[in-house]
Amino acid sequence: MEDMLKFAEITIAVLLIFFILIQNKNVSLNLASMSGWMGENTKRWPEKVLHNTTIVLWTLFILNSIALYLLPVA
Repeated sequence: MEDMLKFAEITIAVLLIFFILIQNKNVSLNLASMSGWMGENTKRWPEKVLHNTTIVLWTLFILNSIALYLLPVA
């Protein structure tokens, strides 16, 4: 059981790093954005899927880490 959780931890960590790195960083220092009018900032389908997948992987990573911590040492 412990080996399976360790393998899952490594796999989830690699996937999490991959999904974070391929996300588009649309960050700009525009003076118009500081004025209060931000315009529409909606995520389209691919960005939304990447964002939601990152959240799911992060949650799985945290839960798996807690499970590894609470697993009794034999």
